[in-house]
Amino acid sequence: MRLPTFARRDALKLLAAASLSWPALAQAQQPGGQPPAAPASPQPQSRFVYDDVVRRARDLAALPYEAPRNDLPASLTGMNFDQYRDLRFRPDRSLLQQGGGPFRMQMFHLGFIYRTPVVVNVIREGIATPIPYAAALFDYGRNRFERPLPVDLGFAGFRIHHPLNDPRVHDELISFLGASYFRFLGRGQKYGLSARGIAVNTAGPGQEEFPVFREFWVETPSAEAQSCQIYALLDGESLTGAFRFTVFPAQETVLDVHCTLFPRRAIPKLGVAPLTSMFFYAENDRRFFDDYRPELHDSDGLLIHSDTGEWLWRPLRNPRQVEVSQFADRQVRGFGLMQRDRIFEHYQDLDLNYELRPSYWVEPREGFADGRVELVEIPTTDETNDNIVAYWVPNRAVDQGQTLTFAYRVVSTMTEGRLHPGGFALNTFRTKPIALGSGEQAPSNATRFIVDFVGGDLEYHLNHPDTVQVVPSATNARITRTFLIPNPQTRGFRAGIDVVGEAGQTADLRAFLRTGTKALTETWTFPWKVE
Repeated sequence: MRLPTFARRDALKLLAAASLSWPALAQAQQPGGQPPAAPASPQPQSRFVYDDVVRRARDLAALPYEAPRNDLPASLTGMNFDQYRDLRFRPDRSLLQQGGGPFRMQMFHLGFIYRTPVVVNVIREGIATPIPYAAALFDYGRNRFERPLPVDLGFAGFRIHHPLNDPRVHDELISFLGASYFRFLGRGQKYGLSARGIAVNTAGPGQEEFPVFREFWVETPSAEAQSCQIYALLDGESLTGAFRFTVFPAQETVLDVHCTLFPRRAIPKLGVAPLTSMFFYAENDRRFFDDYRPELHDSDGLLIHSDTGEWLWRPLRNPRQVEVSQFADRQVRGFGLMQRDRIFEHYQDLDLNYELRPSYWVEPREGFADGRVELVEIPTTDETNDNIVAYWVPNRAVDQGQTLTFAYRVVSTMTEGRLHPGGFALNTFRTKPIALGSGEQAPSNATRFIVDFVGGDLEYHLNHPDTVQVVPSATNARITRTFLIPNPQTRGFRAGIDVVGEAGQTADLRAFLRTGTKALTETWTFPWKVE
């Protein structure tokens, strides 16, 4: 099924018809030119609601999948990045101004790698109206086209603006562009990682799919609105879905997501609330370090809050081959890809501002009863690839004909330390152990992991470090030595763990700090492949 794109030629026909008076139009359509009796008063149109999107998704799932049209002119598909970036929406044409509220909407032009048109509707007083493409909406910069672009071209996506950082400036708040990708910002943040509507068969089994948002509906906020509501229709080979997004701009912008999914067929692995990011190298992974910038990443770790109350921290890596890590849980309380390192000197990038990239924290609300968090790390040789994916996977089978409902909240934050009251792992280093005090050399297959724990009550214990112990554990490896020293630079503690393993084995390492029987920090975990 191909969803219709609102064509300007259709709009012109409607306007031309409307310019005729009703008697003249009726006379032209009746034999003998006699107008019929006046029609009955039209029934009032029902208000557009989320259930309308659910119904469309359900109906669409009953039909065979048909890929979106991809017939753009060569002048658009042949663009490079710089040419595409020159296609800018004119700010004075922004939508959503009618309600007098603080939100504005701008459209993304099709072109470059964005070749799938989407329909975007504006809802005002309950009535949904499609936005027609018009060349006058855009400034094309230095781009020149031999022929006029089609009047029914459509859009690649859209973005919502809000006075996020300055009461007088409408900054970009949230954008939807490409497949089911979207991203949003809090105050003082710069774009980094992204979120997706759904992930299908990521890292197998089966072929990975990228369902697309084919149509959007955006509510016109009132003058007093503190949030903006967006509906979306998802379509893919294996499923369809209805989504409702409610965005609350703030210091830490919050996005409430509710979705209803309809599988067209059985799905081997469904990834719910997927997050996508980039990790090239950092202090724990120096394999590609030949740049003046000491670190390059949008996120540096995965944080999980388990149903038992344990907080788990997993530093990210750029592996030599695709690595999939699973974190089983009955009912996860939260998970997210985090950017903990906020020190400019650790990045030294004046343009990309990696220290200002947000962390996305997912708080499940409905449908996350029995499953696991999964982390996928994909090798990359540069910083342009999103090579990190994290999502929640249900343990139950996803079969054709089911109706799946999920609700969750995503928070865009730069103060992730406030998520839990305990200490957390800030830095992870790897090195070779130095010679022991007796002069004995460390085994050749030994590695030292150094972890800086900060926050929580750790500063309270700095003057009495003997009250704090490091608690390490390892599978498929042997811990030969540990040490713990106060770190006045971070107002926390530095833990060292020496481990030995057999070549080719992968060891799972864990460590946390405690005083007596009380855990002071989250649990640091790391998969170590012995080479």
